[in-house]
Amino acid sequence: MKPAWDKLGDEYADSSSVLIGDVDCTNVANIEMCGKLEIESYPTIKYWMDGNVKDYKSGRDYATMKEFVEVVLQKPCDVVTLENCNDKETGYVKKMKSKSAAEREAQLVRLFGMKDNDMKGELKTWLVQRTFLLTAMKEKKDEL
Repeated sequence: MKPAWDKLGDEYADSSSVLIGDVDCTNVANIEMCGKLEIESYPTIKYWMDGNVKDYKSGRDYATMKEFVEVVLQKPCDVVTLENCNDKETGYVKKMKSKSAAEREAQLVRLFGMKDNDMKGELKTWLVQRTFLLTAMKEKKDEL
């Protein structure tokens, strides 16, 4: 399963709405978190929807996991209509719409430069979301 999981993670590395990650629950540093998530066997797959943790109970092969992500989890923010955007994304898109294309490009370059830095998962997710949003704004600049 690990190769399929890593391949899925690589594919969604730049997604604004999907974060594929893993935690080693045999590592002492992660025991508290794994206990809170009620992880009792390995590997265990969990996912979050609307802030609620759920157990993944489908196949462990790449094709099945990818289909699950596409059908259930992937709902990118539309920078033109703001459909599927959460409050944070909406605020960011509105803020960046007031900037020039050059300012947005500079921000995108800055964020891409930070992409490989070590940071907490939540910060990493927000960084990836912003790069996605700015890239989408660049691609749809005539519609903004």
